[in-house]
Amino acid sequence: MQIGFRRFDLALRHHWAIATDLGRGGGKSVYPVVFVDLTDAEGRSGVGEASPSSQYQETHETVTEFLAQVDPSRLSFDDVAGSMAYVEGLAPGRYPAKCALNIALLDGAAKAAGKPLCEYLGLGAFAEGKHLSSFTIGIDTPEIMARKTAEASEYPALKMKLGSPADRENFAAVRGAAMDRWIRVDANAGWKTKEEALRNIEWLAADGKVEFVEQPMPPELPTAEWAWLKERSPLPLIGDELYQSASDVDRCAECVHGINVKLVKTGGVTRGLEALQAARDRGLKTMLGCMIESSVLISAGAHLAALTDYLDLDGNVLITNDPYTGVRNLRGVLSFDGVSASGGLRVAAK
Repeated sequence: MQIGFRRFDLALRHHWAIATDLGRGGGKSVYPVVFVDLTDAEGRSGVGEASPSSQYQETHETVTEFLAQVDPSRLSFDDVAGSMAYVEGLAPGRYPAKCALNIALLDGAAKAAGKPLCEYLGLGAFAEGKHLSSFTIGIDTPEIMARKTAEASEYPALKMKLGSPADRENFAAVRGAAMDRWIRVDANAGWKTKEEALRNIEWLAADGKVEFVEQPMPPELPTAEWAWLKERSPLPLIGDELYQSASDVDRCAECVHGINVKLVKTGGVTRGLEALQAARDRGLKTMLGCMIESSVLISAGAHLAALTDYLDLDGNVLITNDPYTGVRNLRGVLSFDGVSASGGLRVAAK
């Protein structure tokens, strides 16, 4: 096996900020990712992507440092489980890098089997026309957030970032531009106490078309405080930073009504699938989300759509220079119809 990896700077359509960016630079206009290419002696290949986030103390440097330690002779498309056992044993954490390798291995294995990834994983064919993704509006001035919302008029479901001192002005601006569309709110742990979170959730519930509230409080707050909020919340609560992997499912069952899985924080499709199934087994609602990502990671996530209640796979429509083609986002509906690649991730370099 040969391994290659390279940094690529994704260019955002708009300046991007969330609650955790406030006070530390205020967001970004370029988002570095790392692509991984695996090729074996038979000419089989697979591609993966790492989208590291400073929110999890990861950068493109931490990704490339990990990848440089990998012995490619220990990797095989014919033994993804054994390959990942080796990769996961190299160092704790480093989930974005492990994610990229896992996706590349599965892409190659599924292509070798002549199947799209979802069918290779036993999830059946991708259900065309069924899977709706929200479109995210990052934190900015009320005027710019309203303009972003108007530009996203083709998307029936929006997800807006809150967690700043201007929450009420920002929400009013987005609601005015969104008209009667459903809005999903993500506070990114921006409300610091259960009392503050409850006040804000009760205010949002009065709108009548807020679907749920994601990560209202910091994940490190005691479980009892989360349970207090869950008992009183008039809107469903979704845990994101609260849910890193399947091992967090018992705590999340006490704290929230549903969870958000992201492949880069679980370590790839294999662990992401485990995290989704564990949550479903506990009766939690499931969402699959993303960072700022190209069509490689977004397509990988789309292959798990059958295990979700909600999707927030919009990373590739938030950028202007996607170097790959893959799953398409047609007015918020994910589709592989018309995509030239038929096996594995169903992605191709432009």
